[in-house]
Amino acid sequence: MKDVLLQYMKRFSDLCEEELEQLVVDIPVASYKKGTILLHQGEVPDRCFFVLKGCIRQYAFDQDGNENTFHFFTEEQSVTIFNMHECDKASKYSLSCLEDCILVVGDLATEQESYDLHPDLETMTRKMMEADIGAMRDEFASFMSSSPEQRYRLLLERRPHLLERVPQYQLASYLGITPESLSRIKRRAKSNVRRVD
Repeated sequence: MKDVLLQYMKRFSDLCEEELEQLVVDIPVASYKKGTILLHQGEVPDRCFFVLKGCIRQYAFDQDGNENTFHFFTEEQSVTIFNMHECDKASKYSLSCLEDCILVVGDLATEQESYDLHPDLETMTRKMMEADIGAMRDEFASFMSSSPEQRYRLLLERRPHLLERVPQYQLASYLGITPESLSRIKRRAKSNVRRVD
């Protein structure tokens, strides 16, 4: 399974295969069962993750007790709650495994020690995070400027696998609509495809 990580790292590093393989040996990997809560809203994050296999949902409960889904992380995506710069370091989000997951697990307390031991890892991690943040920023911008139907079409175009992997009510929350609205949008999309055929 570390082969997935090795291939991903190659995109962000000039290190040779042998050097990357040595780095991968020292990187901890753990398995988590479907339903595992990796982080509860209100806890201070002490770990970050990289998805080798599986799907993680980022969500939160608002003051009225409503559950809102903000993101789904799947293979080759890093999962980090960036709030160390804030006075209140408690997470505003929860993270849970929607499937059985195999994850790289980073310990935020020993992060600098890892970078001191492997200086190239810090540069590589920064490049990976820049790519992730850029992709999330673009996704957020298109989300804010589009209608629910356009959001659904973008999801079909960019991440169609989520439709089979994620419960409909969570997908609806992620798209900012009700499950009923999502059902109507899906029906319209199917009828449009039939008319084109």
